[in-house]
Amino acid sequence: MIDATEPPARTAMPALDRRRLLKTGVLGAGLAGMPLAAQQTRAGFTHGVASGEPAATGVLLWTRFVAGQDTPLTCELSDSADFTRIVAEGPGQASAANDWCCKVTVQGLEPARWYYFRFVAPDGSMSDTGRTRTLPEGSTQRFRMAVFSCSNIGFGWFNAYAHAAEANAFDCTLHLGDYFYEYGPETYPSRDQATAGRGLLLPDSEIVSLADYRARFALYRSDADLRRLHQLYPMISGWDDHESTNDSWKDGAQNHQPENEGQWSVRKAAAIKAYREWMPVSDEPWAAYEIGDLATLFRLETRLTARAEQFSYGQIMAGKTTPEDAMAALTAFREGDYRDRRRELLGAAQQAWLADGMKRSARAGKPWQVLVQQVLMG
Repeated sequence: MIDATEPPARTAMPALDRRRLLKTGVLGAGLAGMPLAAQQTRAGFTHGVASGEPAATGVLLWTRFVAGQDTPLTCELSDSADFTRIVAEGPGQASAANDWCCKVTVQGLEPARWYYFRFVAPDGSMSDTGRTRTLPEGSTQRFRMAVFSCSNIGFGWFNAYAHAAEANAFDCTLHLGDYFYEYGPETYPSRDQATAGRGLLLPDSEIVSLADYRARFALYRSDADLRRLHQLYPMISGWDDHESTNDSWKDGAQNHQPENEGQWSVRKAAAIKAYREWMPVSDEPWAAYEIGDLATLFRLETRLTARAEQFSYGQIMAGKTTPEDAMAALTAFREGDYRDRRRELLGAAQQAWLADGMKRSARAGKPWQVLVQQVLMG
């Protein structure tokens, strides 16, 4: 953990041009023209930098450094992009046990400030330079977030990530889940639906094992636009189902077949481990983020902790060939399973935490309590 006890001087945030960054290699030397598959075997700093878990006085920083053995890294934090003044530095480690991903938590920062960070290897090589921002404290009139979800590399280019980065207008980003999709080739998208140049998947199959999940993360994080988004903004992120598999719940998933894909508990644990390795997140399944006196963001976990198996209306209506039979089935469902109080989404512990947090936020006079999650509400 880094403790930045000396407050940095206030600096303006420079405008960043995507074409210039790609041309000059700020996104990594040669990355823009390198096929995604070729990037999986690179050594050294392979996937840029990222930041997350922002707070008023701290932030989590991420990089990946591939080597032949566990390697110590030094994380440097500055109040300027040229690093003329290092306001904090501290140790991290890239380890095979975590797929060479390294995370460092920084504390002692100033609220509502832009900072620049990088990682330095023992041989003197450096990661990309990242930019991050702390959350505001006290009076806050405005806070801008870019919100993303459901990112399927086979369906097209990540232009939304590129536009958000080019806009240079946000305090942080949110990813509400489905950061990637677990399917194998020609599934979703199908061959006819896939965008030219985006059809290659690693691994070349549905992902099930820890190695599979790591490889799929590596593929997505090799995309230049996603890499740049992570480079420029802190991200608050939580998983939905496809980070594990389709329609996942506590004890299973629609797209998990135990007879040929093994125990669900093993697959779920692999998905969670890879997510926490590759994403700039803490190990806490849910968390709150205070946006000055304006709002509290509550990042929820709605899939793998307590969620009951979702209903299948296809099963409910199966074999119902007349309007009378269909209405009877729907009525029985409404009066029965639909009202079953044993069914859960958040679980008792998370629900109690959320209720207490929302009450405290409202008592503090904050006008907004925002749920960062995946379930439509009405």
